Amino acid sequence: MKQNRSRNALTRRDFIRLGAGAAATGATAKVTLLEPSALRAATPAVPLSDTLRFASIGTGVRGCEDLKTALSCPGTEMVAVCDLYDGRLTAAQEAARKQLATTKDYRAVLDRKDVDFVIVATPDHWHAKIVEDACAAGKDVYCEKPMSHTVEEGFAMAGAAEKYNRIVQVGSQRRSGIVFAKAREIYASGALGQVTAIEAWIDRNDASGAWVYPVPPDASEQTIDWNRFLGSAPKRPFDAKRFFRWRCFRDYGEGLPGDLYVHLLTGILTITGVNAPPERALSTGGVFRWKDGRDAPDLIWTFYEYPDFRVAVRCNLNNESPADVTRIFGTKATLEVKGETLTVVPQNTRPQPEGYSIFGWPEKLRNEYLKEWRAQHPDPAPGNYSVVEEAQTFQAPPGYEDQIDHMNNFLESVRTRRPSAEDAVFGNHTAIACHMANYSYFNKAVAVWDEAAKQIK
Repeated sequence: MKQNRSRNALTRRDFIRLGAGAAATGATAKVTLLEPSALRAATPAVPLSDTLRFASIGTGVRGCEDLKTALSCPGTEMVAVCDLYDGRLTAAQEAARKQLATTKDYRAVLDRKDVDFVIVATPDHWHAKIVEDACAAGKDVYCEKPMSHTVEEGFAMAGAAEKYNRIVQVGSQRRSGIVFAKAREIYASGALGQVTAIEAWIDRNDASGAWVYPVPPDASEQTIDWNRFLGSAPKRPFDAKRFFRWRCFRDYGEGLPGDLYVHLLTGILTITGVNAPPERALSTGGVFRWKDGRDAPDLIWTFYEYPDFRVAVRCNLNNESPADVTRIFGTKATLEVKGETLTVVPQNTRPQPEGYSIFGWPEKLRNEYLKEWRAQHPDPAPGNYSVVEEAQTFQAPPGYEDQIDHMNNFLESVRTRRPSAEDAVFGNHTAIACHMANYSYFNKAVAVWDEAAKQIK
């Protein structure tokens, strides 16, 4: 997404100005409203020939959100819906506000000649099969995160996108968000100095956040195609809780890494410009509170090693601390994204004489050291060094939704055939980091990425 650097860029000169002026006067930190992407300002009228017709495969809560987002973008029309539960076929039509062709077999959607792209918002264990088949059928794909359920599936999906020349975009909207784009700009400018540590977390403290969703009263083998839901997962008797709370179980999902780590990691990799799996990962956690038969932990903490920095991410379903935070620690400044607000706080890098260990010296030697130090470090010109008292804040405008930018970017790629904002390669690298977190947790071992073998070891 192209950014207007002339208006909102934060450079080293900005830090110099901050250190010299506003902090000294005690002025309130400046708050800058960010501008949405140019695609939002596009004329709603799109030529009929450019109308993109789509179908949604999987219409739970997130699937319905995705289809409504697509319909809010210029030049789209929804023509069909696929889900394995009767109630969701109805819910999708209510969300679309129109009668749609319905099916429980996604292949019927892919056979339609009037479908340009599909939204895939199924449980994780179905992503690969549907995406690969969609690419083979000539359909572009917007696939919900995490892209894959296994490492092998991720590479197969990326291979299918390349083989059939299809646009495949993964639905981690931070990749297109204006707050993370601004953070990337600041990072790339070098204003943070050398970055060696990053931390991020999303915490929740309620049943819904822990995926303990209520089961619809009409849920049964008559209203749900249970065998099709299982797909490649182990066969077992009908269990409505597994169908509606699938993220709790490894058979169908990636737990907290697949649900929430993927957002944190997408943001971090977007800011830093990294497009590769981590070298190593070490996780710890457990099922401490939500002991309802799940095998996915309700607390997981993972430490990642990337070549130039280390990353610590956490998801805790047992306490809602200030939620949704990413912090990047540099030698010159700290950058924090909290929700739709970005703050940069300069570090105090002004040279200072040693003020601790010399008090173990004789007074004569101490005074000589201080005299020599001051001679070698005359008072710098005002503003040559940033100071800690001043911060600069950027905010998304009221009502901003990054998922709209992300969907618009996808639609633009479908029309122009230019690479998507979050293609299958990037989506796969982020998913691998999630798989590594789970590998480490369940095997109680360090997960090591073998780039040559494309495997976790």
